[in-house]
Amino acid sequence: MSLAIIQEVVGLLGVDAGVDDLLARVAGVLERGLGARECRVWLRTADGSGFRWVGAPGAEAPSAEYEERIARWITRGEIPDEVGALRLPLIHQGEHLGLLECRMPEEAARSATCLSTARIVAGILSPLLSSIELSEDLASEVALRTREIEAQRRFTAKIIDSLPVGLYVIDREYRIQAWNRKRETGTQGISRDDALGRTVFEVMHRQPRKLIQSEFDRVLDTGAIEEVEVASHASGESRHYRITKVPMRLDDGEVTHVITIGEDITHAKAIQQQVSQTEKLAAVGQLAAGVMHEINNPLATISACMEALELRVSDLPRNPVRSGIAEYLGIVASEVERCKSIVNGLLDFSRPKARTKRMVAPNQVVEDALYLVKYHDRFKRITVVRKLADNLPDIRANPEQLIQVFLDIMLNAIDAMDGDGTLTVGTQRNPERDDEILVTIHDTGMGIQREDVAKIFEPFFTTKAPGQGTGLGLSIAYSIVAHHQGRIQVDSQVGSGSAFRIYLPLHPPDQPGEAT
Repeated sequence: MSLAIIQEVVGLLGVDAGVDDLLARVAGVLERGLGARECRVWLRTADGSGFRWVGAPGAEAPSAEYEERIARWITRGEIPDEVGALRLPLIHQGEHLGLLECRMPEEAARSATCLSTARIVAGILSPLLSSIELSEDLASEVALRTREIEAQRRFTAKIIDSLPVGLYVIDREYRIQAWNRKRETGTQGISRDDALGRTVFEVMHRQPRKLIQSEFDRVLDTGAIEEVEVASHASGESRHYRITKVPMRLDDGEVTHVITIGEDITHAKAIQQQVSQTEKLAAVGQLAAGVMHEINNPLATISACMEALELRVSDLPRNPVRSGIAEYLGIVASEVERCKSIVNGLLDFSRPKARTKRMVAPNQVVEDALYLVKYHDRFKRITVVRKLADNLPDIRANPEQLIQVFLDIMLNAIDAMDGDGTLTVGTQRNPERDDEILVTIHDTGMGIQREDVAKIFEPFFTTKAPGQGTGLGLSIAYSIVAHHQGRIQVDSQVGSGSAFRIYLPLHPPDQPGEAT
């Protein structure tokens, strides 16, 4: 009988069943084979906090008090003898895994056959339960590590998506392996699902394939970081980007991936240009302050000599010689006045005169400038479009200086349109900053060459023919706006015209020594 019980238990080990189902069947075999009233297998719980039991189908549950007693016995390794009970510890490699318990008549419990059979079954179950517990521990550890890895992956992905730069990664087959949120919301607006797994040539189709491939190949071959700055008009406005390609190695071998980072530096570029422009203006201002008085002195001498010559010429008899001399003196007088105009412009530019500032309506200043410009000879065929916002707050400014700024820009616009086109003048709150007023002056003229846009505020820079401009108008306008704690920006496309944007603060801070 003992052999039959053991063979049946061993046969159950090959059955594809869960742990509890297997142990319930073993308990059933023992109850039948040993004539026991009930058999249970006590096991350590998965969290190791206590012990649970598995019995044959229909087994009666023990009391909570009895469960606590069993737990103490197993934990201490002290299992007391009890009449009518056969209890054997389940031990594997010195570790107490549980307890095999059978309740039966006293004489059967004391039978050597029952005892040896139960010991053999316990010996069979102990390594089995140990391996099952180890597997469960490993599965639990794997699940825990998997959750940790997934949480770390989500955290890393969140960091990449939160970056204020566009980022994507390609492998050596030029296939996109990562594509962050900024790339999804960029000018091309390609979703991550549409980008991942595709080649970069399918997604970045606005540039020639050979150019894109050569850029990536250089990084893949050399392992060097590459950085370039590019301008783009894809969004309808001029934007500047810094594109950085970074080599990535999964091990210590060759470059396996390339990380591409695209950063919008339009605002930084504008600030850099403003700082550069301010430095240039300051340098020229220092130069002008040092030489303007030296120029004024000889100009005064030339003017005095010219007036003396005019008096003497008037005493000469009327003849061709007198007429010729008078003509030359007229040219000298005209050129002296031109030199004085340039010197006065330098004076205004290098030493902004203290002007009284007061609260003024932006629209009224614009209207005053338009009123003056309409008397220009070339204004007659110009169409003016006003887009002046209502209910704009007043700004603290010097109206005469602002009129000079608007007048200079409008006159340049008229010259750019060659007296025939549309001049659009607008005012509004700055859409990006509520504490600024934005004045826009847009023309439909010839536009400004891209390489010249950064130079137009430099002193003496002009694209006009010699003798038609000093090149100081926009420089002085820039200086006046800067004196009002504002800024000027310009967008221009050749053949389409130019748009000047003048930003003026609603509440500029007082400057030291400023007249208020």
